[in-house]
Amino acid sequence: MPDELSHVDSRGKPGMVDVSAKQVTLRKAIARSIVWLGPDIIGLLEDGEINTKKGPVFQTAIIAGTAGVKNTSQLIPFCHPIGLDSCKIEINNREDEVIITCEVTVEAKTGVEMEALTGASVAALTVYDMCKAVSSDIIIRETRLLEKTGGKRNFSIDE
Repeated sequence: MPDELSHVDSRGKPGMVDVSAKQVTLRKAIARSIVWLGPDIIGLLEDGEINTKKGPVFQTAIIAGTAGVKNTSQLIPFCHPIGLDSCKIEINNREDEVIITCEVTVEAKTGVEMEALTGASVAALTVYDMCKAVSSDIIIRETRLLEKTGGKRNFSIDE
């Protein structure tokens, strides 16, 4: 197995990374999901929200994304369960799509990239679920890490 795969030992066996020797630092990660809704669904947008029979789409997606962040270690086998310091999810519309941004911070020995990615993903899936009765053409176009700081390597994309 390649040395750069942190969740695989020298014998090729999967396992959780041992973070016991790492220092506690302030860790932050920002992830984004883009959901194309199309004109029919965006046409329902009023005052920054889409209200359906299931309730307010974006507010529900923020709650669901936050729950996803808090449950990441239960979904992704080798993620450490960590006590989070902050989770912020924002949803903004742009033409026929919504941009979901999830920012997570913690003071810990391990990062929160997976938590931020999970939060953005779960929020996007919730938007899909709540709007699918209007249109089956919804596309979750992209989920990606935008930034991470506080660990061995910092990362940020330039847009």
